[in-house]
Amino acid sequence: MKNILIVDDDITLRTALIRYLQNRGYSVQEASSGAEALNLFEQNPPDVVVSDVIMPEMDGLEFCRRLRATRSGQLVPFIFLSSRKDVEDRVQGHQMGADDYLVKPFDPKELVAKIEAQLERSRRIHSEIVRLMQQSHVAASSPAMSVATPTIPEPLPLTPAEEKVFWEVIQGFTNKQIGDRLFVSPRTVQTHLSNILSKLHLESRSQLIRYAFERGYRPPVEKTEAEE
Repeated sequence: MKNILIVDDDITLRTALIRYLQNRGYSVQEASSGAEALNLFEQNPPDVVVSDVIMPEMDGLEFCRRLRATRSGQLVPFIFLSSRKDVEDRVQGHQMGADDYLVKPFDPKELVAKIEAQLERSRRIHSEIVRLMQQSHVAASSPAMSVATPTIPEPLPLTPAEEKVFWEVIQGFTNKQIGDRLFVSPRTVQTHLSNILSKLHLESRSQLIRYAFERGYRPPVEKTEAEE
């Protein structure tokens, strides 16, 4: 079940969106300001963020800017909801790091379409990264390459728990998927991921995947029935 974070100080709109998304199979978190949303994101990173722009305490633009400045918030899909419809406002939203922008009032069906488009885009990116890594692994194992001495990756400076998360992340799984596979909470996964990035001197998930690819860390390739 995909997790959506709704950030809006309008409780009526927020409640309506939560009900609409839950009825369509999504898990939903809610916040009334950017500051509250940052705290929630740290505890349980969502799959998509949907945020208003004009809010008290911390508006949506500042929230997006701060989120994109964190390691875990760089790649999460971010959609703005706003009554500001001028081109300049939309451009500013995208410049802050938003992936999409929807003007109020809007049809909830359009929001769901945008959410699903962002989720599909994330899935394709992760799948392509994994495909390229596995393709490289197969090529390196072919007879034509057997004359070369295989490169043995250096041991990872990670704890056993962090190493498990490392192998899951480089295969493109989200925190929620990793939590389900390792029987831990998404928050625990995020803690391990933050430690991994810090120990390897990296800034983001995408850098971690590239790091693994360039240094020869390959996720196991699943065998086909014919090979077993």
